[in-house]
Amino acid sequence: MDRVIIFDTTLRDGEQSPGFSMNTMEKLEMARQLARLNVDVIEAGFPISSDEDFEATRQVAKQVGTLEGAPTICGLSRVGLGDIDRCWEAVKYARKPRIHTFVATSDIHLKYKLRKSRAEVLKASIEAVRHARSYCEDVEFSPEDASRSDFDYMCDVLSSVIDAGARTINIPDTVGYAIPQEWAERIARIRDTVHGADRAVISVHCHNDLGQAVANSLTALLSGARQIECTINGIGERAGNASLEEIVMALRTRKDFFKVETQVRTQELFRTSRLLSHITGVHVQPNKAVVGENAFAHEAGIHQDGVLKEKLTYEIMKPEDVGRAANKLVLGKHSGRHALAARLKDLGFDLAGGELDRAFGTFKDLADRMKEIYDEDLMAIVTDDATQAPVTYEIDYLHVLSGTGVIPSATVRLKKDAETFQDSAVGDGPVDAVLAAIDAITGLKGRLQDYAIRSATSGKDAIGEVAVKVDFDGTVVSGKGSSTDVIEASARAYLSALNRLLSTTRGHHVKEVGP
Repeated sequence: MDRVIIFDTTLRDGEQSPGFSMNTMEKLEMARQLARLNVDVIEAGFPISSDEDFEATRQVAKQVGTLEGAPTICGLSRVGLGDIDRCWEAVKYARKPRIHTFVATSDIHLKYKLRKSRAEVLKASIEAVRHARSYCEDVEFSPEDASRSDFDYMCDVLSSVIDAGARTINIPDTVGYAIPQEWAERIARIRDTVHGADRAVISVHCHNDLGQAVANSLTALLSGARQIECTINGIGERAGNASLEEIVMALRTRKDFFKVETQVRTQELFRTSRLLSHITGVHVQPNKAVVGENAFAHEAGIHQDGVLKEKLTYEIMKPEDVGRAANKLVLGKHSGRHALAARLKDLGFDLAGGELDRAFGTFKDLADRMKEIYDEDLMAIVTDDATQAPVTYEIDYLHVLSGTGVIPSATVRLKKDAETFQDSAVGDGPVDAVLAAIDAITGLKGRLQDYAIRSATSGKDAIGEVAVKVDFDGTVVSGKGSSTDVIEASARAYLSALNRLLSTTRGHHVKEVGP
């Protein structure tokens, strides 16, 4: 069968969308999971956009891109030669580096954004690809806003960049304007019109403004495209990108129709989706295809009756195929370090040394408070620890007084290096009192902009996950924390944001964000 290249841009296009930003550690953790998912290409970032994004892309190339069988590690750049130099500096460490360069080709963008002529953009495109090819063989080019570009001019640009050395030509529906039948016809015409198209992989990058991203991506395959750019949970600019899990499972489930396949390990899909939700604090809606909580749930009596008799009556996919096997009680308070390490390895986390010691300590503390420990509890423990900023302050003691007719108050003791600091405060509620006490200790006043709490697992003693956004004197940072006590989880999330503030390297961001 033909194989479709799965190009994951969760860490680039997905991360650029409001509310989904990730620091270097979080990008690394996500990139490791994407490698376990076995995507073909990881677009790790837009290196010129900021020092932090450059460093995150570089670390993904160094730590994930050098592994045996690692995916291609790609960086995005505009057609400016300085952008390409910066991109190469970030991705050059990978076994398989790729430079993805882009420029807008629609008259709307040329006139109002770039303020350049068609001839100028054509020249810049050719020079950019040639310059990128001087660094590596794997160069991708995108004509931004392709769905609204003049067809003949766009084809001239594509023919020229292929002659200059581009190995992949990516056709972006940047603003989600295309409709499936129209998009399929456009891809077919590009395949038949562009000189040298047989020497390059045709790719598509579809946005979801009209809810057509997955449909457009799939119809493009029928017209000859062989790479799809997509994201976990469909995150991305505005309404998002094509959803990786939906595309992959559509191709697997309807292999009889599409007659193509991917190398994605579908059993990792659910875990990858949950990891992204944990890192960003943004969770998918229950009715989300493939990975939503209700994707394999049945409430209607007729459906329940049918599924009990034969699952095929109402399920076209097996939950196990996407990693949705039911949670099992695998560990408890009497379990040892080796049992924990083995189960974490089954879940995709290979911990040793200090990392395992920290996870084991948290696990034992949790096991003393919970009757049942599920796989998602273990994932919450490890991912929460792995994606935190370097610790400046950590909780040493927390006591809260709250109730009907009582003014909520909190006493907090924090550790910083070998010292401890303690203070007390009152607030409108127990969480507000705890945060006020932390502010009193650190001398940093944070204003809570967003606060979200959810249960990581079922049951009355489930872990609560708290995600916050905090404004520290104009600098907004996010944080996450988890605990069976939601007040403690809130304190941990707030400290996570505060620690990130103290450790963050601030860089200059450009406004242009790519296809």
